[in-house]
Amino acid sequence: MAARDMDPDTEVERHENGEEGEKWKRPPSSYGSMKSDSDGMEEGGNEDEAQEAFALPLPAVLPGSSTHEGTGLQMNRPASPETRYTMTTQQTRLPGAVFDTRSADLRDFLENYQDEYCEEDEDDDDDEMLETNSPEPPEPVELEDTMQADENSQPGRLHPEQDLPHIFKSIQSVLTKLKRDEQTTFRLDFNVWEPKITLQQVMEGDLLDFVDKILEVLGEDRALLHTIRTLENVKKMEEAEELTTTCKRALIRHHLKQHLIGKHQIIREGVVRAGRQNLLNHIYVEPLITLCGYGGVDPSQPSSPLQVPTANTCVGLNDLFRLQKDGRPVRTVVTTGIPGIGMSVSVGKFSLDWAEMEANKDLQFVIQLSFRTFRLLRKNASEEISIMEVIEYHHPDLKDINKYLEEEDCKFLIIMDSFDCYQGSLDWQNAPVINDNVTKAHPDVLIVNLIRGTVLRGARVWILGRRAAVSQIPSKYIDVVTDLQGFSDEKKDEYLKMRFRDAELSSQIVAHYKRLPPLVKLAQHPFVCWIVATVFERCFRYFSYGEHPPRLTPFYVNITVVQTNRKLQFYYGKQDNELKWSKEDKNLITDIGKMAFKMLERNTSVFFEEDLEVAGLKLTEATVFSGLTTELAPAAPGRRRSFGFIHIHFKEFLAALYVFTMFYTKSKNVLTSALHKPFLLWEIKSAAGLLQCALTRTHAAPLGHYDMFLRFLCGMLSPDCHSNLMGGYLYPQKALKVSGLEDARLLLERTIKTAEENNRDRVENLKECLRELTQQDE
Repeated sequence: MAARDMDPDTEVERHENGEEGEKWKRPPSSYGSMKSDSDGMEEGGNEDEAQEAFALPLPAVLPGSSTHEGTGLQMNRPASPETRYTMTTQQTRLPGAVFDTRSADLRDFLENYQDEYCEEDEDDDDDEMLETNSPEPPEPVELEDTMQADENSQPGRLHPEQDLPHIFKSIQSVLTKLKRDEQTTFRLDFNVWEPKITLQQVMEGDLLDFVDKILEVLGEDRALLHTIRTLENVKKMEEAEELTTTCKRALIRHHLKQHLIGKHQIIREGVVRAGRQNLLNHIYVEPLITLCGYGGVDPSQPSSPLQVPTANTCVGLNDLFRLQKDGRPVRTVVTTGIPGIGMSVSVGKFSLDWAEMEANKDLQFVIQLSFRTFRLLRKNASEEISIMEVIEYHHPDLKDINKYLEEEDCKFLIIMDSFDCYQGSLDWQNAPVINDNVTKAHPDVLIVNLIRGTVLRGARVWILGRRAAVSQIPSKYIDVVTDLQGFSDEKKDEYLKMRFRDAELSSQIVAHYKRLPPLVKLAQHPFVCWIVATVFERCFRYFSYGEHPPRLTPFYVNITVVQTNRKLQFYYGKQDNELKWSKEDKNLITDIGKMAFKMLERNTSVFFEEDLEVAGLKLTEATVFSGLTTELAPAAPGRRRSFGFIHIHFKEFLAALYVFTMFYTKSKNVLTSALHKPFLLWEIKSAAGLLQCALTRTHAAPLGHYDMFLRFLCGMLSPDCHSNLMGGYLYPQKALKVSGLEDARLLLERTIKTAEENNRDRVENLKECLRELTQQDE
């Protein structure tokens, strides 16, 4: 016997023909009509197969069913039902007739509704039984192994208490306890405060139809919250409390989701401008994440001994906690990268995808505990504090979360970003052990025990920070170290195109920045791509811009300014209007530049702790706070710590910045030792004299390692760089511009002519130097 279609029209026709059979059953328009996008069954088969399919939690979808965009559910209900058939009214439609269930206004609707109930009073007992004994949704059952998705696959499975079947059954169970008049009052009040659902949708059908409809239209979270609030509004406090308790795990997840969406939905880049915020999902491009530790430095640099990452050493952002170690899921993942590589944005995207149910749904809770918060607690708290109090400090409404976090099978994630912001001393050997979540201790001790795994034992922990900071964590507490490597060439273009709705403008920007090969390499860093987009968007507003390739030095100047301002904000708590560089800030850049100049003379790109001591630099200030250098991964276990600059040619730029600063602020030429013939003092201290000294060094270097240094020095001589871009930061605002630039230009032109005859390999670089000195289109 073929499976019987449960369509109401078929039931009516069979009733009119006098067919007597089994007792009438509800059409599958309630819980049994809902289907997840990821699950489904084929129709057909015998009657037993049809009944078996109906018993599944998410049965097959009939042709013509619709999918609701908000919930991802497919509903088997017509848009406007042509038949209303109930056991009490026995209403059927005549051929060609359509019941209009819409009411002109609330008064008409209530009158019709009350008249209908008056007719039903004769058989009140039967009706009461129908109202209170409506079929419950089937219990969730485990699918066969062949139908189950891999547990490691995305987007993951929700915990049963956070999934749709549990929420549906909980709402239905509580509302069933209401009397008929109480249900009417509840539905009317529900409609008053919920604009997304109409009065007709609220009032038509029985209880299961109502629950079905609100979940379809509003989604699980909003339907649950609004049901609780409406119960409180109609003074059904016990029922509201019961529903809150039953769905507490889902409500906690909803609170965390809303917090993360509010925090990360809009990306804040640079100084926030009204009306110019961007949605993270609209401009996000995932950077390359590798399982090899490079300290964020590009391993393809000529001076780098590191192996270039391959496809099998890369991992997707949302798959970090799908990784395994020794056949078991990882607990602690550390992610490093250079300043500006996109760690904060990656945290935001991971959190947003979880909150929007796009990935990692099997994580019941995602809680952010930034090291900035621990730093504030350490600075302000006069008393000891427990880890649960730290969580409640972030989320005051989550006081009941601890009982879930202590469950052995509770799968949740703690995100601890900005490790380098925490300036306390962590004693990994002697810190006392804490074995529960409510014991109070100093923040230093809490952090050690959280990373050890004795506090929040079931947590997955994601730690992010600069390598020079996170390298202090003992390796035995870390399962995987990942490295953010920035954008590939394709992703650079994708990012620049996604930022602008104007396709012509984005195409102009992509084509323009590619005219400068060193800038293409530099744009591997996401925040450099942002600088490129911001600068060129402004420049292309001017008529005839883009005739010449862009200059390189202004971008390195902008990077230095941005990184120093970020240091003041992140590590010293300065506001946007307080970003005035102190004497110590200026000296730090100058001292790092001096060290870079010494390294340039030795033709080396790696420095060590003793080099920092010789230069008078503090380790943390130079390698963490400055944002200009980074720690490199050790070539072998047990080797001494080594450091490098954040990108290729940054050593040459900082060396040139140091030489120019000494010339500009102290009238001192530190390049005089390279002169082989006597110069008058005034010639040495002029712009042309400084440039002549640099040219002498450049020509004397057979490997050409002074070429980029010369180019950046010419760029710094340009007023656009030292007066406009650095004015008010490293140098005084409105300070005098460098004089004698015409003599410097003539010197470069003569050198180019000489090189064309004797040393053509130098010509192209010399022309670029001349362009850096004289071009003024930006």
